Amino acid sequence: MNATSVIFDPALPWPILAGLGALAVLLVALGAWRGLSGWALRALALAGILFALAGPSLQQEERDPLTDILLVLLDESASQHLSDRADQTATALTAVEARVAATEGLEMTLTRVGDGEGDQGTRLASALSQALAELPRDRVAGVVVISDGRAHDVELMPDSPAPAHLLLTGRDTDWDRRLVVENAPAFAILNEEQEIWLRIEDQGAAPPGNTRTTLEISVDGGDPVYHDVPVGESLRLPIVLTHGGQNVIRFSVAEQPGELTARNNAAVVQISGVRDRLRVLLVSGQPHPGTRTWRNLLKSDASVDLVHFTILRPPNKQDGVPVSELSLIAFPTQELFLEKVTEFDLIIFDRYMLRGILPGQYLGSVRDYVMDGGAVLVAAGPDFATAQSLARSPLGDILPAAPSSHVIEREFAPEVTDLGARHPVTRGLEEFAPPGGWGRWLRLVELEPGATGQVVMQGLDRPLLSLDRVGEGRVALLGSDHAWLWSRGYEGGGPQLELLRRLAHWMMKEPELEEEALSAQAEGLRLVVTRRTLGEGAREVTVTRPDGEEELLPLTEEAPGLYRGTYLAPEMGLYRLEEGDLTAVAALGPAAPREFEQTVATGELLAPALEGSGGVVKRLEEGMPALRPVRPGRPSAGLGWIGYTPREAYVTTALTVVPLAPAWLILLVLAGLAIAAWLWEGRRRVTG
Repeated sequence: MNATSVIFDPALPWPILAGLGALAVLLVALGAWRGLSGWALRALALAGILFALAGPSLQQEERDPLTDILLVLLDESASQHLSDRADQTATALTAVEARVAATEGLEMTLTRVGDGEGDQGTRLASALSQALAELPRDRVAGVVVISDGRAHDVELMPDSPAPAHLLLTGRDTDWDRRLVVENAPAFAILNEEQEIWLRIEDQGAAPPGNTRTTLEISVDGGDPVYHDVPVGESLRLPIVLTHGGQNVIRFSVAEQPGELTARNNAAVVQISGVRDRLRVLLVSGQPHPGTRTWRNLLKSDASVDLVHFTILRPPNKQDGVPVSELSLIAFPTQELFLEKVTEFDLIIFDRYMLRGILPGQYLGSVRDYVMDGGAVLVAAGPDFATAQSLARSPLGDILPAAPSSHVIEREFAPEVTDLGARHPVTRGLEEFAPPGGWGRWLRLVELEPGATGQVVMQGLDRPLLSLDRVGEGRVALLGSDHAWLWSRGYEGGGPQLELLRRLAHWMMKEPELEEEALSAQAEGLRLVVTRRTLGEGAREVTVTRPDGEEELLPLTEEAPGLYRGTYLAPEMGLYRLEEGDLTAVAALGPAAPREFEQTVATGELLAPALEGSGGVVKRLEEGMPALRPVRPGRPSAGLGWIGYTPREAYVTTALTVVPLAPAWLILLVLAGLAIAAWLWEGRRRVTG
């Protein structure tokens, strides 16, 4: 392919040549006005001089034509794998490849577009911008996008240098059901009603008459509750949290026949439960060195509302001193132990003994309070081994151990039992020991373990701290009144504050102190699975992925009773974990990733940007359109076809430049014109 053109290489700058040309025109006009007979020949001579000064040359190019480029963007995001869209995409790509291969001078560049990082969705516009930046724009003859049209960066759509068309996957009959959480709190106060707003909506060509569905709700992987709810309306769901820490609430609706996917039929809300105030009732049977320690420990926590009574003078003590001079207020036994006992989160009996102050009816009320979900901690002193022991009251029915009537007055170092090493209350408690180990205690009430009690600490090979679950509540028994020695730093002291904190949280059913628990923490696309148990042996968890596939995840024992494992998730979504009777749910990213928020294929999002380039949207379910070349300015699409614009780009391989005429020929012509003008004018004067 050759091309010839005339170029100029002026001997003088163009402005000077323009000035000389203007001067020549002026002179010729003057000569014509004066009536010079040879003005025309002189004009030709002057024009010839200016032409010669412009340096005309003949340029010849040898060109190699370049192929036109058809840019194909292939959407391979998650939504493109719904229904038969993957087959539609593969068929369309094969047809485009075949047409390009059969067209001389046309080549195809393929760019694959997957899911964006994190939860960015389909970044079609960004992929198109990058592809165009890497290609020579003067060779791009057309752009073909094969997608369901669900782009999540339409606002970044670039201007295309050629017609851009969308081959739309999906079908007109597609429909999908989606569960949307409209509003949910991140924190909530325990036992106070909170609101969660959600909506169940149908997208696309939903079947008529399907206006109600069943909503499944489960908390912390527990047994689900079902509600019949309307579709397409905002739903207000009141909820009351019953335990502190993270509460995982899962909402789901069953998959309907014909809908595109069930990936967006569930949602997870994680709410952190916090206690407004922790109400503690501390009853000290008599003043002793540990009384002040208990009070200081409880009052050091600003979230604790402490009600503390110390019995200074029992009723059977008759010393003649008027009661009005000994007591500031009367002990409100009926109000505390009958009327308002359920308002307390924890009741502590510190060295309390039966001396007629609390009748059996009141202690029976405390027993019922525990059975209904309350918590009692008994710190036993020497009186616990006597006939006035709490173990001989109705409260003794729920205690995890009973006294043997023997009090050991001897130094001993508290120890964590083998079971205690696995129990969350005492696991790792040794890490809080001073360099020389825990300080010793000086007294131990000998206890006989009950049938269901768990001995987590011991002293002198005898039970020291026993825990038990009774009904819906929990109870703990500490067989010594010398825990205060740790707070005073005796022989280095010990972790009394940490032990009390764990005991209180365990008795109030905080999830992180449960003996048997399964939980998962999301870290990016990783799930850190934690299993706490009092049992032994290998553990593995069944992980159910968002697509319904199951995998087994083996766990490693990092500490006694504490197993962990890391699961690398292949995608975002809702994961369900099971181990024995325990279940848990965890959401990586949103329960329904952005790719599944809107799943029905549409061309409306990309149509405005495509129309600006002359492109159109064609549904693949209507047939694969033909691919035709069209001239610039002509329609680039029609019935059953889409077009591309040939760019006729080339590369120059050789260049030859020769003067348009030799210098001697130009001089000869100019001299001839000058002589002819002189002769013509001379002859006219002689004749005249």
